Amino acid sequence: MKHISAIGGSLLLLSGMASAQVLPLPGGPAVGPAIPPPAMAVPRPGAGTQRREELNQLLDALAQAPDEAAAAPIQARIQALWAEGGTPTVGLLLRKGLQNLAANAVGEAVEDLDAAITLQPDFPESWVLRAQALAASGDRRAAAADLREALRLEPRHFGALLALSDLQEDAGDFAGALRSLDAALRIHPRLSGGAQKRRELRRRALGDAT
Repeated sequence: MKHISAIGGSLLLLSGMASAQVLPLPGGPAVGPAIPPPAMAVPRPGAGTQRREELNQLLDALAQAPDEAAAAPIQARIQALWAEGGTPTVGLLLRKGLQNLAANAVGEAVEDLDAAITLQPDFPESWVLRAQALAASGDRRAAAADLREALRLEPRHFGALLALSDLQEDAGDFAGALRSLDAALRIHPRLSGGAQKRRELRRRALGDAT
């Protein structure tokens, strides 16, 4: 069984928590750096609007990137902007949740992330990280629901789409996994490993190796 979001790194790396502890699904390998996420800055007046405008411009540019080398710095900046939307208190809760996941205290991690979502329900990263905790607890249906909520809040969240694709693949829903991966690749066509993963999923979903 795979960890969440095998393509292009981990779920957390793709979700914008670029410095976060990365944990696997049960039975899967851990990938990525094992250091806490950075503290989140106090929002400035008008910062949310500026952040949204920059994100939209960067996501448009990501779709047009000619190759992986050109896409990499755009992706990195998108990840940073995704992580900036939380309040300082939410940032503390996310770090606490990650620490509890690292200690295999999954129930406590879910509680931390529940609190983060209660405080700031419109912050997609809290939903993405709670999906990780729920998947680690074995509740993959709830994990998928959290990823869909993250996508409602941030429709071009390619990290959430990749994680959803992996959950669908693990559940044997290869057609659904392919649809989610295709949606991610429409947003981020130069995603590292994406084309190879798509060929594998297409073969499993449609019996077609092309």
